[in-house]
Amino acid sequence: MKGRRVVLVDDSIVRGTTSRRIVQMLKEAGALEVHFRVSSPPIRFPCYYGIDTAARKELIAAEKSVEEIRAYIGADSLAFLSEEGVRRAIGRPVCLACFNGRYPAGVPEEGEKLALEL
Repeated sequence: MKGRRVVLVDDSIVRGTTSRRIVQMLKEAGALEVHFRVSSPPIRFPCYYGIDTAARKELIAAEKSVEEIRAYIGADSLAFLSEEGVRRAIGRPVCLACFNGRYPAGVPEEGEKLALEL
């Protein structure tokens, strides 16, 4: 890594703690720059449909802008795939609720209670 510019690609950033550690390790290994690319939009809402995601207050993108996330993880740049990019890549209707908060089948009752507690 020493003296290199690195582009790191990950599927998502949930809390940001793992991403932060990876960027730190690359810089400690001598990377001059670390550019972080994410193959999903920022995860701003919990998923109630089968993916075990954190409570909204634990999702870094629920409270921080892309620039604030970039600064937190220590990357030189940060970019996410757009919702439109996801739609084009999949080529058929897909649930994007964890990105935009629009739950096509509603929020389960226990999810509504949790949301009120946050």
